This record gives sequence, C-alpha cells and structure tokens, in this order.
Amino acid sequence: MDSWFERQFKLAENGTSVRTELLAGLTTFMTMAYIIFVNPGILSATGMPFGPLLVATCLGSAFATLLMAFLANYPFALAPGMGLNAFFAFAVVIGMKLPWQVALAAVFIEGVIFIVLTLTKVREGIVNSMPKSLKIGISAGIGLFITFIGLQSATIIVNNDAVLLGLTPLRANPPALLSLAGLILMVVLEARKVTGGILIGIIVITIVGIPLGITKMPEGVVSMPPSLSPIFCKMDFSLIAKPEFWVVVFTFFFVDFFDTVGTLIGVSNRVDMLDENGRLPRASQALMSDAVGTVAGAVLGTSTVTTFVESASGVEQGGRTGLTALTVAVLFLLAMFFSPLISIVPACATAPALIMVGGYMMMGFKDLNYGDWTEFFPAIIAFFMMPFSYSIATGIEFGIVSYVLLKLLTGRGKELNCLMYVLVVLFVLNWAFL
Repeated sequence: MDSWFERQFKLAENGTSVRTELLAGLTTFMTMAYIIFVNPGILSATGMPFGPLLVATCLGSAFATLLMAFLANYPFALAPGMGLNAFFAFAVVIGMKLPWQVALAAVFIEGVIFIVLTLTKVREGIVNSMPKSLKIGISAGIGLFITFIGLQSATIIVNNDAVLLGLTPLRANPPALLSLAGLILMVVLEARKVTGGILIGIIVITIVGIPLGITKMPEGVVSMPPSLSPIFCKMDFSLIAKPEFWVVVFTFFFVDFFDTVGTLIGVSNRVDMLDENGRLPRASQALMSDAVGTVAGAVLGTSTVTTFVESASGVEQGGRTGLTALTVAVLFLLAMFFSPLISIVPACATAPALIMVGGYMMMGFKDLNYGDWTEFFPAIIAFFMMPFSYSIATGIEFGIVSYVLLKLLTGRGKELNCLMYVLVVLFVLNWAFL
C-alpha cells in the first residue's frame, strides 16, 4: 500500500510521508468540518431541506477534493464556500425572490464558464501573472483573515455597537477562555515541534469541554444519511434570458474566481510550492478541480464549491501532496454516516487552530520589499482589506488596482503585463455595476 501511495502522490519527492499526510488531512478536515452543518443551515433558509443539503455538502466536498488529489496532487480541500452560500440564500433567493432551483442553475453555469476559462489557460495565467509582492500580501492577508475568523468563532472578539468590534467579557464566557487555553497549548506543542500539535489541541479542547458543558455529547454515533432526491439535479434554466439571472451568475463567478485564486496563491506561497519563477505548477489541474466541483455541486444541490482557506491548517502540519486531500475526501464521505459524532467538536476547539494557521501565513511578510512603495503599499492594502471587508476577492481587487495605479503614476508602467490592465478594467466594472 505504501508503494502505491508513493507512486501516486510522489511522497519522497515532496519530502513527506504517509503518516504526515494522513495527520495533515485529519487536521484540515477538523478545521473545516463545521461546513457540514453550517452550509445546510444557511441554505435551508431558502426552503431547501436540511438533511439532503448535508448529504450534498459532504458529497460535493468529497468529489471536488478527490479531483484535487488525483488531478493536481495538491493538499487543498474544497467545499461549498462561506459567503457564497450566504449570497445564494439571502441575496438571490430571499432578496431577489428567485427560486432556489434558478440559483442552482446560475451556479451550474458559473462552473461551466470556469471550465472553459481553465481549458483556455485564462485562470492559470491570472494565478501566475501576480507579482511577488502581491502574492506575499495575499498570503499574509488570508492569514489575517483566518485569524479574524478564528477570534470571532471563539467569541473572543465580538460585536460592539460603539466601535464595531470589541473583546468579550472573558469572565462570563467559558468557551472563549477555553479557546485561549487551547491556543496556548497549540503554540507550546508547535514550539516543541510535536507532530500533529494543532490536531492534538483540537482533541484536548473537545474533551475538556465535556465536563464544562461546552462539548455536547451526541445521542448516537452513527446515522444513515437521508435521500438526496429532493434537491438532486433540480436546476431550473427557465430565467436564463433574464438580465437578473446573469447578474447572479457573474456575481457568483467574480467572487469565486478571486477567492480561489487568492487561496491557491496564498497557501502555495506560504510553503514554497511556487517554482523559481513564482508560478504554481499544475495550476490548471487545481483550478479544473474547483471548476468541475462547482458544476457537480450544483447538480447535487448545493452552492458554489471552492478551495478552502482552512487547507492551510493541514499544510502547516506537513501536508504537501494529494494524499492529504484524499484523506479529507474520505472523511467527508464518512461524515455522512458519523455526523452525530462530528457535530460534538465545538467551535472553541477549532478556532485556535485557525488563529495559529493565520499566524503562520503572516510570516511571509519577512520577504516583502519594504524599500519600494509601489510594491509594499499594494501588498499592505490587500493584507488589510481581506479581513476588514470579509472578502478575499475584495483584498485582491484593491491590491491589483493600487499596484497598477502606482506603477503608472511613478512612470514604471513597463513593469506591468497586459493581464494586469485587463483585471483593473474588470474590477472597475464590477464596482460600478455588480
């Protein structure tokens, strides 16, 4: 079996082992398992049934992640994207009053467009055309974004009407205190170079939360998944000639496109997966996994499937190949039968892992050129805009537009390639009309 893994995933060439990859896959799954319940919870606001949505979430995630494992041999996991599912439910179905079947048709067409753009190398060209400074800024920005999500998930940072955000009253918030304790444990384990430190931390916090009443014990361990038939292959293309339908398609398209690009660049840059020219090998295969996953997700009955930033947690634990992704995919399939057991892991257990991973990804700032404002400033803008706008795509937009403007205004336009100009035009049109 080990020899099959070696032949398929080239473990030795990538400096990893079966044990490391399995641990990395388990870590990634633990940090993103919330999507199994959160995605159906959001989409069920449209009237779609929760049980079949849970099955669609698991199957769509597993299928797309398997593609990533075998087509691209990368340790990235995919699932229905947060933000995109909220747009699907609250903006398209509830806000625009379009049937959820029509929204699924929009997701399906978006995925088909992605497949065409991937086959024509357009998406790969955008990934590989990003200047080094922006790749650093995007990677660090995703790190800050993940950290922010982790602090919110742990309820350490909460809403404050006076100043937007504030610290929770710690004495009255045991889950926040447990998250902080878990964060210290994970840092100590990482500092001592304990293999699987983040995963150990998640398990310890979950166990400690039982007597505190934070971890809710399940009524059972195994349950049969419900039928997928109420939402399977229910796309409705009857409004395809309407302008509002295409507004929905291109909004899905725009956000998903740059969320995926940002995640691939950010995580790859963090662990030196880019080649000597700053390009991501097999980018086309990675992007095709995302595109086909989106089409399959729409057929199964869920919103846009995209590459998850939580993949960084497994990468930080040593995951370097598709075996990490394969592990995540298998766990998603098992999750359909063990959903009661998986649901006991509290948010305060996975939140410290996100904070840790965010810190790792911000380390890339050490390689930024601080002496050139045309390189430094766009990276900083991308870095700050991601968490503050709660959007990876928005951070990329502001980073690229500021990069192009500064190069032109300082007489260094020759350093730009044609694709950067095209992207700026697209971003401006997006701000004006979408």
